[in-house]
Amino acid sequence: MLLVTGRSGKLGSALRVVFPNAVFPSRNDLDLLRRETVEAFVKIHRPTIVLHAAAYTNVRMAEEKHQLCWETNVRGTEFLIETLLQQNPHCYFVYVSTACVFYGDRGFYAEDDIPRPKNFYGFTKLVGEYVARRIPSHLIIRTNFVPRAPWPYPKAFVNRFGTYLYADDVARAIKDVLAKRLTGVVHIAGDQKLSMFELARMTTPAVEPMSVQEITLPLTVDMTLTSNRISRYRLTKG
Repeated sequence: MLLVTGRSGKLGSALRVVFPNAVFPSRNDLDLLRRETVEAFVKIHRPTIVLHAAAYTNVRMAEEKHQLCWETNVRGTEFLIETLLQQNPHCYFVYVSTACVFYGDRGFYAEDDIPRPKNFYGFTKLVGEYVARRIPSHLIIRTNFVPRAPWPYPKAFVNRFGTYLYADDVARAIKDVLAKRLTGVVHIAGDQKLSMFELARMTTPAVEPMSVQEITLPLTVDMTLTSNRISRYRLTKG
């Protein structure tokens, strides 16, 4: 049985389409901030595969709310891992991470490049990766994506870059790598380097340009990824 966390997130919504027979618990059913609910849920459903997509992803708020970000991204992952080690240590655990585990000064990071997070969000996701490694059969997926929707802000960065995919592209790619039963670390990356401004204009032509120098937030400027293990995926524009 496949258990997927983060059903209400941008990626979680896309994963529900790709994995229609998986279990997608609500927060009431599986509260990652409460160990007892995690233990009870896993005991009842006994998953053989866990796809952990739930996370606190707001980079700006993570700089202000360290405790909440840590509790969600690190402690929640610890609760899952510790429960699985007790109840089903042979479970296949898939952890969705981020390109923000890298500093972002050069880009096109591969799986064996050394992480160096620039912000607290990236730091918690990197710690979460090492928590996930406690399960013998684990896969850490690093990627960067946006929902296939209008750009939610009036402006977008012209000098912040990524090998972006839409959330539904990433969901399909995750299905591919799960079918191959890959373990270790893998990067799911788009096939082209784009600025956030270029990406935003695909769905919202009226978006205006801005520079990362206009804000003080410690952003990962170049989030481009590459992979030594799998082919890069095409950003579908339809």
